[in-house]
Amino acid sequence: MGSTGDCGNGKAAAGGGGLVVPEIKFTKLFINGEFVDAASGKTFKTRDPRTGDVLAHIAEADKADVDLAVKAAREAFEHGKWPRMSGYERSRVMNKLADLVEQHADELAALDGADAGKLLTLGKIIDMPAAAQMLRYYAGAADKIHGESLRVAGKYQGYTLREPIGVVGVIIPWNFPTMMFFLKVSPALAAGCTIVVKPAEQTPLSALYYAHLAKLAGVPDGVINVVPGFGPTAGAALSSHMDVDSVAFTGSAEIGRAIMESAARSNLKNVSLELGGKSPMIVFDDADVDMAVSLSSLAVFFNKGEICVAGSRVYVQEGIYDEFVKKAVEAAKNWKVGDPFDAATNMGPQVDKVQFERVLKYIEIGKNEGATLLTGGKPTGDKGYYIEPTIFVDVKEEMTIAQEEIFGPVMSLMKFKTVEEAIEKANCTKYGLAAGIVTKNLNIANMVSRSVRAGTVWVNCYFAFDPDAPFGGYKMSGFGRDQGMVAMDKYLQVKTVITAVPDSPWY
Repeated sequence: MGSTGDCGNGKAAAGGGGLVVPEIKFTKLFINGEFVDAASGKTFKTRDPRTGDVLAHIAEADKADVDLAVKAAREAFEHGKWPRMSGYERSRVMNKLADLVEQHADELAALDGADAGKLLTLGKIIDMPAAAQMLRYYAGAADKIHGESLRVAGKYQGYTLREPIGVVGVIIPWNFPTMMFFLKVSPALAAGCTIVVKPAEQTPLSALYYAHLAKLAGVPDGVINVVPGFGPTAGAALSSHMDVDSVAFTGSAEIGRAIMESAARSNLKNVSLELGGKSPMIVFDDADVDMAVSLSSLAVFFNKGEICVAGSRVYVQEGIYDEFVKKAVEAAKNWKVGDPFDAATNMGPQVDKVQFERVLKYIEIGKNEGATLLTGGKPTGDKGYYIEPTIFVDVKEEMTIAQEEIFGPVMSLMKFKTVEEAIEKANCTKYGLAAGIVTKNLNIANMVSRSVRAGTVWVNCYFAFDPDAPFGGYKMSGFGRDQGMVAMDKYLQVKTVITAVPDSPWY
């Protein structure tokens, strides 16, 4: 496993216990089109959650490195060709980058699998194709950024321009390293912005690889910079930087609040936040129980529960509750936990020791507060950060496991009687990111979807994402939207131009 920014041969090696360990090609910071050491010379360890072993030593960015990256991005914005290219030219480069992502999909999926404990098979068939699709969607938007003609009173001509906002700081989490990278970077590129990305310290590997691919695709130097490091140093330097025009962040509400404070204390930069969730899954009596159990299991156990929209609060109407509970426990026991590189595995390890211990702590809190543990709740495996799929019943709304985001494979099962009660319980949270509804009754589906305070509502489905579907939260789940054409607004300014036309016959 190399420790430089040089390109290797892409071969994988067998680690301890026969685990597949992908070759690590890029471990340095990517600034102004080059892989470089941190100014301090410091590195940090990124670990394999399957074993806890060190995968690689990564250059550790701090304020000095962020300053260099922002300087490169500012130079590329003020004097470089990317913001001055036609939208068509930018789209061609972005489509080339999408081609390269597809060509390297297996290798990239393996990096995310080893770095984040994500399922290799799903990385190949979901994450990588979705990343390329996201790039292509916004490549198609790059030449469709339009202003408006204004009907200005008096002898004037007025119109608006939509211009790139400038240098964008992007701070992304560790649960979906690839998707989060392109969720933010794609519309920013289309808008003509330049970017400094701080990936999560737990999962920096694929972001560095994408920087390499961006250069191969023809993205000019300085347009994409990647600075792995820690939140209190690199992240804080980026969010408080006086020469950064906007910050786009996905992560916890706690860090989102800190970013807003930094933005306010510095240059009042724009901020968009996609934060935590405690999403309800509401199952009505008329639902197909087997389908509802399968959907609910997926909603909370997918990606080992490390997903902001996890449907961790499952409300089941009383008429089918007992049957649902029995089948949900059976499903959880059949959910295979193991090596994410094994195609038969349903759930890999939590991302690191900190998250592993955090989930186990919440399970203990649930038991101590009076919830009944029906299945799971324990670590599994001889090494690594694996936890059994866990189901609680007898959960009350005020309990910690019903109110706080756990970010792990923990389902809280609760009963309700009426539609009105279900709506009230679903909204009994400080979050509002997503919700799921399972019913055959169109009137109930419409009533509940309009009443639940959440940015996305899925009816008889879950995790139905699409680049054209705006995604973001209500309440403490943040503000601003990713995906859809509306996401472009975060990376564009509106300028009004009014010209005197004194001799015009029209006014």
